[in-house]
Amino acid sequence: MSVKRMRDRPVELHKSPRSRPTPNLRKAGAPGQAAAEQNVAPLPSRPATPAALPSTIGNVPLPDLQKLSANLARAAEEGQKALAAYMKPIEAGQTNNEIATQVADCVNTLGQVAEHWLNDTSRALEAQTKLATSFVDLWGRTLKRMTGEPAEPVVPADPSDKRFVDPRWQELPFFDFLRQAYQLSSNWAEEMVAGADNLDPNTRKKATFYVRQITSALSPSNFIGTNPELLYATAETSGENLARGMKMLAEDIAAGKGSLKIRQSDPTKFQLGVNMAMSPGKVIFRNELMELIQYSPTTQEVYKRPLLIVPPWINKFYVLDLNPEKSFIRFAVEQDLTVFVISWVNPDARHADKGFEHYMREGIFAALDAIEEATGERKATTIGYCVGGTLLAVALAYMAARDDDRIESATFLTTQVDFADAGDLQVFADRAMVDAVEEKMAEAGYLDGANMANAFNMLRPNDLVWSYVVNNYLKGKEPMPFDLLTWNSDSTRMPRANHAFYLRNCYLENNLTRGAMKIGGVKLDLSKVKIPVYNLATKEDHIAPARSVFTGAKFFGGEMRYVLAGSGHIAGVVNPAWKPKYQYWTGERPSGAYNEWVAKAEMHPGSWWTDWAEWVTRQAPEKVPAREPGGSRLKPLCDAPGEYVRVQA
Repeated sequence: MSVKRMRDRPVELHKSPRSRPTPNLRKAGAPGQAAAEQNVAPLPSRPATPAALPSTIGNVPLPDLQKLSANLARAAEEGQKALAAYMKPIEAGQTNNEIATQVADCVNTLGQVAEHWLNDTSRALEAQTKLATSFVDLWGRTLKRMTGEPAEPVVPADPSDKRFVDPRWQELPFFDFLRQAYQLSSNWAEEMVAGADNLDPNTRKKATFYVRQITSALSPSNFIGTNPELLYATAETSGENLARGMKMLAEDIAAGKGSLKIRQSDPTKFQLGVNMAMSPGKVIFRNELMELIQYSPTTQEVYKRPLLIVPPWINKFYVLDLNPEKSFIRFAVEQDLTVFVISWVNPDARHADKGFEHYMREGIFAALDAIEEATGERKATTIGYCVGGTLLAVALAYMAARDDDRIESATFLTTQVDFADAGDLQVFADRAMVDAVEEKMAEAGYLDGANMANAFNMLRPNDLVWSYVVNNYLKGKEPMPFDLLTWNSDSTRMPRANHAFYLRNCYLENNLTRGAMKIGGVKLDLSKVKIPVYNLATKEDHIAPARSVFTGAKFFGGEMRYVLAGSGHIAGVVNPAWKPKYQYWTGERPSGAYNEWVAKAEMHPGSWWTDWAEWVTRQAPEKVPAREPGGSRLKPLCDAPGEYVRVQA
C-alpha cells in the first residue's frame, strides 16, 4: 500500500484488547463538542477544589503568607528609618568617645581574666573540661527527652527569671536545651571571674559587670529564632509584631538623637501636678539652680522646726511624691511637719561652671535662708537622698568648720560618703572613663541625661534593658503605664563642674572620708558633725550598697541611728507606711564588720517611715499653728511641683 493511501485511511483507535474504549463525547453531550464542530478551542475543564490548607502544624499557628510578606516589608522600612536615625549623628561627625573607652576597658578587663586561666595549662584544661562535661551531660539528657524518656534538667528552671517563664521553654526539648546551654555558659563565665584570684577588687567588680552585660545580651530569649514565645507570636500575628516593634525602635532611636532611648512606660498616662507630683504646695523661692517648694499643711498645728528635703540632681525630686499612695512628702506633711523640698534645675550650657560649692550655697544655704523668711525659724532638720545626701554631708562638714548650727539633725537616704566600697556605678568611674566623660562635657557644658539613665539601666540589664527590647521591639507591645518607670525615664543633665568634682573627689579619690576634700578653701572633717543622724541603707542597693553606707556612718561624730530597709535604692525608700512591702532592721551604732551588725540587728515588720517619724519628732516636740506656704514675707511664685521639674532633658 502506497504511503499516500496510508495517509488517506482513517486511523483506527483502541484495537488493542487492553485499551479502554474512548467515551462517546457526542452521546455524552460533552461541553467541548459544539466548539469542536465550530472549529473553536474548547474551554478548559474546571479543576477539582483543593482541600483547605491547615491553620496549624501541631499546635504551631501558620502565618498568613500575604500578611507576613506585607508586615516584613513594613518592618524593613521602619528598620531603615531606625538605621538612618542612628547614623545621623555619626554623619554629622558626632562621635562617642565614651563608648570607645568602655569597649576598650571591657576588652582589657576580660583579657586579665583570660590571662589568669591561660597562664596555667592544667587550670585552663580543668575549666574547659568542666564546661564540656556539663554540655555532654546536657546533650545526653536532651536526647532522652527527644525519644520520649523522662530526664531531669542539668540546670533546673529558675522561677524568678522572667526571661524563661513561658512553659514552652521547659516543655519543648529543643528550647529547654537552649535555655540550659545558655545558663551553663553564663554560670561558667561568672565562675571564671570569681576564680581569678589574682585580680584586684576593682578589676574583679568590672569583670563581673562586663560578663553580666555580655551574657544578658546573648540570652536566647532576646532572639526570634531561639525564643519560642517570639516564634509563636510572630506566627500568630503574621509578623505584625515585628512591624510594630521596628516602628517603636525607629521612634526611640530618633528620640535618643542617635542612641536608643528605650521606652519603659507610657508617659502619656501621667501628668505632673495632676496624677503625679500632686501634693499641694507652692514654689516660694527660685534662683539659677533650684526652686524651693513649701507644701500646704493638713493639720491645725505643726511642729515648730521645719523640714528641708535635699533630693539628688541626678534624678527629679518627685520620686518622693509619685502619687498620694506612695508619697513620702505627703506622709511627712501628715506627721505635722512643715515640709520644704528643693527642686533642682535641669541644667544646660549656662550652668556649666556650677560646681559642688555652688550647689551647697545656692541650694542648701539659700533654702535655709528662704525657710527662715517663710517661717521665722532659723534652725531646721534635713533629709538628703542619694547624691543629695552626699551634698548635705559636705554642707554639714563645712558648717561644722564654720560653727554654723542652722541644721539640728540630718537624715540620709541611701547616701554614700565613703566610696571605698562603692556600688556598681564605680565601673563607670575609673580614670580613663572619667577623662572621657570630662572630654564629652567640655563640648556641651553638661553631661546629657541619657548617659546617666543608660548607666542606671545597665546595672540591671535583664530587667531594665533586654526585657523592654523583647517586649517593645520583638513582641511589638507598648509598655504598660508605670509611674516609677515614667519618673526613671524623666532624666536630668549634670553640669560639667559639678559632675567632674563629684566623680573625682568621691569615686576616684574618696576624699571626703580621707579628710582631703576642700570646699571654699575649708578642709572637711565629718567627725566634727555632732548633730543626730538617721542613716538609712537598703539591703539590695546596687548604687549605694548597704555595706558602703555602713562604713560611711562610722565617720560622723554625733548620735547615729543606722537603719537597714528591705529591697533596693528606690523601692526600699518608697515603702509607704500605710501599705508596706518590706521590713527594716535596727541595731547599735555602726562599728566593726557589717555582717556582724546584720547578724545582731532586730527585724521590724512594716515601713521605716514610722520609725523615722518617731525619731525626728521626738527631737523637737514643740508645736505652733499651721503655716501657709510663704508665710507673710515670701509671695508664692507658682503651684507645686513648679516649673524647673517640667524641663525635659
